[in-house]
Amino acid sequence: MKYIFLLLAAVFVIPGIQGQNNLSGTVTNFNGDPILATMYLPQFEKGTVTDENGTYQLLQIPDGTYTVIVSSLGFETLSVRIYFDGNTSVQKDFMMKESVVEMEEVIISTPFHQLQSDNVMKVERVTTQNLTKSGAINLSEGIANIAGVSTISTGNSIGKPVIRGLSANRVLTYTQGVRLENQQFGDEHGLGINGEGIESVEVIKGPASLLYGSDALGGVLYLNPEGFSKAGETLVSAGGAYFSNTEGYNTSIALKTSGEKLKFMARGTHNSFADYKTGSGQRLTNSRSNEYDLKTGIRYQFGKWKSTLRYNLNRSNIGLPEEIGLQSTNRELLLPFQEIDNHIISFENNLFFSNSSLNVTMGYLLNDRKEFEETKEEAALYMKLKTFNYDVKYHMPQMGDFETIVGVQGLFQKNENFGEELLIPNATITDFGIFTTTHYHLERFDLQGGLRYDFRSIQADAARNPLDSDYIAALDRDFNSFNAALGGKYDISDKWTARLNFASGFRAPNLSELLSNGIHEGTNRYEIGNRNLKNEQNFQSDLVLEYRSEHFEAFANGFYNPISNYIFIQPTGESIDQEPVFTYQQFDARLYGGEIGFHWHPHPLDWLHLESSFETVTGELTSGENLPLIPANQFKNTLRFEWKELGVFKNPYGFITLQNTLDQNRNAVFETETKGYDLLSLGFGSSNVLESVKINWGLSITNLTDETYIPHLSRLKVDEIPNPGRSINLNLSVEL
Repeated sequence: MKYIFLLLAAVFVIPGIQGQNNLSGTVTNFNGDPILATMYLPQFEKGTVTDENGTYQLLQIPDGTYTVIVSSLGFETLSVRIYFDGNTSVQKDFMMKESVVEMEEVIISTPFHQLQSDNVMKVERVTTQNLTKSGAINLSEGIANIAGVSTISTGNSIGKPVIRGLSANRVLTYTQGVRLENQQFGDEHGLGINGEGIESVEVIKGPASLLYGSDALGGVLYLNPEGFSKAGETLVSAGGAYFSNTEGYNTSIALKTSGEKLKFMARGTHNSFADYKTGSGQRLTNSRSNEYDLKTGIRYQFGKWKSTLRYNLNRSNIGLPEEIGLQSTNRELLLPFQEIDNHIISFENNLFFSNSSLNVTMGYLLNDRKEFEETKEEAALYMKLKTFNYDVKYHMPQMGDFETIVGVQGLFQKNENFGEELLIPNATITDFGIFTTTHYHLERFDLQGGLRYDFRSIQADAARNPLDSDYIAALDRDFNSFNAALGGKYDISDKWTARLNFASGFRAPNLSELLSNGIHEGTNRYEIGNRNLKNEQNFQSDLVLEYRSEHFEAFANGFYNPISNYIFIQPTGESIDQEPVFTYQQFDARLYGGEIGFHWHPHPLDWLHLESSFETVTGELTSGENLPLIPANQFKNTLRFEWKELGVFKNPYGFITLQNTLDQNRNAVFETETKGYDLLSLGFGSSNVLESVKINWGLSITNLTDETYIPHLSRLKVDEIPNPGRSINLNLSVEL
């Protein structure tokens, strides 16, 4: 630990006041016509926009080599590295090629922060603004629109991401640059993150243990917080949404203000939902919820030093539905219900040297979870999870075409129980990981690989009376793993690109899998852990083939993912206290499948987009039995309309989406088959500018035909309770 604190001390005492440089030039198309483009330095989150003549100027750039991103709607995004050395004025002109592909953004979840087109690993990225435009009610529902991503849901309020058939502790979530820890082992535990104040979502589909350690065996969900305003700018925004199905509403207000060195932002959000109505017209009793969310941040940036402190408080009060009973739109929670407070503090420091950089991020998280079952005055289940984590990366000086990063990551975690009931015992967990990864870049070929070692120590206290059958003995176990990744991207031609990646991943068993011994109310079963469980270990191969032309693009992704010592839970056929007994088992398994799709933008109908995709995943034990919680095969087709201007409307849009989910008959032995269904949605909206006020609005209708359906991954499926029916959704925001 002392080395980490010394490293932090160095961050604060080095002023980084070396020379300041300027970058200027013009941006044109190949005919020499000026282009309205955005110039952006992602390392410093500094940018500007070209004027009507296509000229730009970026001031006060420290010495060093930095990436400059040039983007404009309708043109291919450019990424260029430029070296600045000592109070110089660099002149750089750019010519941009027309393209129908949407503007590329810098991918944050991979270590070299490159454009997707330069990335060896395929990463899916979507802005929360686009999720809202698609009619998504919340963040969990929105990310399920990404090919290869699903969600385990309990009504509208609880959703857990599923990436290619893997979920819970096999999918790692990052927010504010730190790993999210909130007792994510439970099916009835949602993300605990409100979508307001989240700028974009990135999804790594496949093992990312090289970058993130344990629990990234199945993939990573990376949530990027909204940025600060530009220097010298103060912004105030307010917005709201209404959802007819739940008579729900969402309100949010934000303030951002920035100087040259100091930046500040704050956002407050509140939402409330009544019980949702199924396609048959009945409301699911106690599926109601309300949520309060506060996000705030402050940044100080001077020369080569950038320091960012963020805080997020999220309080969620969530009803736990059990039946379709009392029909009401009352918002007061019934028993049982959860009251969850999530506190997230992150502190990120970046120090840029002439040809290298250092990033130090620390986080403190407190998950305060209460579950009320018999009375609203005293929680039956009361758990506190405290986590301190750290992430230190050094981006070494570039050697020719090689970029290398070395780093250490780890966490200290403590779980405590304060209620009458106990799901998992009091315990402490310590993680430590060390890794290196290298990127080799040529004109048409990129290669990236790396190695990592991780160590995890779990120490759990004994719980309950040793003479009772539900006694849990103390545990002291260590887990460790070596992992590696190797991948390449090859531009076969100007239109064809291939990506091939091999990566190993691991996951240490969690406390629930090791030490459960009691009734898990959220799942209505008696769970018994297995303290002899080993690491899960996988080695996934992933092939991506992409085609991109001026008016058409297509992709095909295929993966094969064998997992050694796969942990799953299955019934024994016995009962304790009238609840079925489930035990944790461990056998080898494999998952395989992929996604295909296309995006057609016909000429000369520049405003028309047709997008279609198909995704499939098969999960099975090597003995041939199907794995549980594997999503059904799915088609998704979207007809999208986008204009720059229609009369008084700025950037108007519209969409029609048809989602075809097929029958899921590849179910585990203790699951039932699930019937397929079709969901039709549509919407439209635009922006309007009145003097200095920008108004954004949108109207959407989800499940237009009021289909009565039950997803295979719904936790309410066992009680044959359908998902929500038709909903008319209106959102409105104002920016000053």
